[in-house]
Amino acid sequence: MGSHRRPAPSGLDRGATSATLCVLSAAAAALGVVPAGAAPQDDTRAKVDRLYEQAERATEAYNEADERADTLRGQVTRAQDRIARQQGRINTMRDALGSLAGAQYRSGGLDPSLALMFSDNPAEYLDRAAVLDRIGVHQAGELKDLQEAQRDLSQERAEARRKLAELEKSRKAVVHHKSTVERKLATARRLLDAMPDRERASYDRASRSGRVPDLDGAAPSSSRAAAAVAAARAALGRPYIWGANGPAGFDCSGLMQWSYAQAGVGLPRTSQAQRNAGQQVPLSQARPGDLITYRSDASHVAMYMGNGQVIHAPYPGAPVRYDPVDMMPISAVTRP
Repeated sequence: MGSHRRPAPSGLDRGATSATLCVLSAAAAALGVVPAGAAPQDDTRAKVDRLYEQAERATEAYNEADERADTLRGQVTRAQDRIARQQGRINTMRDALGSLAGAQYRSGGLDPSLALMFSDNPAEYLDRAAVLDRIGVHQAGELKDLQEAQRDLSQERAEARRKLAELEKSRKAVVHHKSTVERKLATARRLLDAMPDRERASYDRASRSGRVPDLDGAAPSSSRAAAAVAAARAALGRPYIWGANGPAGFDCSGLMQWSYAQAGVGLPRTSQAQRNAGQQVPLSQARPGDLITYRSDASHVAMYMGNGQVIHAPYPGAPVRYDPVDMMPISAVTRP
């Protein structure tokens, strides 16, 4: 989702006074006031902007919780596999020790000193006793191994229980953030639908310009960045879908993750993590392919394309598109 505070007239929308009004109303809404003389529809726009911004933060929280749940599911599955293998090993060790103990019981009815006294062949008896002694030592070692295996199994089970509890917590977080996103978006949609047709049309969330902006020909910082730039351009026009990372639709961080995946680079799922997924550089040194994160909490992200332009997935109703790099307060510029 992009900023819902439209910037002052730029190369993409020179002379668009409605954009200026939107900036003023959105800024005022952030402060809890409405500019003097602002029309009721301006206040409605500010509310919609604020709802979209809140939904975007909840979307990134959803992405983080969902990614955590996926990781935990894998960890739980692997722990359960280890537990099953360890339990099988313990069962085998128990069977072996049980068979050995049974054999000793059947052959060890007499006290060793009496057995030697009544033996027809004392030398043979002593040989067998030495063998039994060695078996006893071996049995003791097997018993120790069994006890260690049982301790390991107990630790594995405790860790699995902890992971399962953590997984359940992440599942609940996913449900909570999903509910928050859907509630915010539904409220924003109701406000938009209640606008007069002309005002709703002026709040159209299509791209601000039907043309591709003039870029300055700046070169990406690497071949991987160039491939990511090409992928992001190929996604122009695809819809914003919250929680999606392509290829049919995207949210803001999903577009960045998908674009760099086409270049063979794995990015984290959330915009907050993407802010730290590389070297941070000044905006003045930004090159195509760099990630631009926005707001103090890095709740939105876009890809720099050159000449002060970014590509991003703005918000529901708006397709992947170009916008000015300064469309909202910048948190960081990161070069993956």
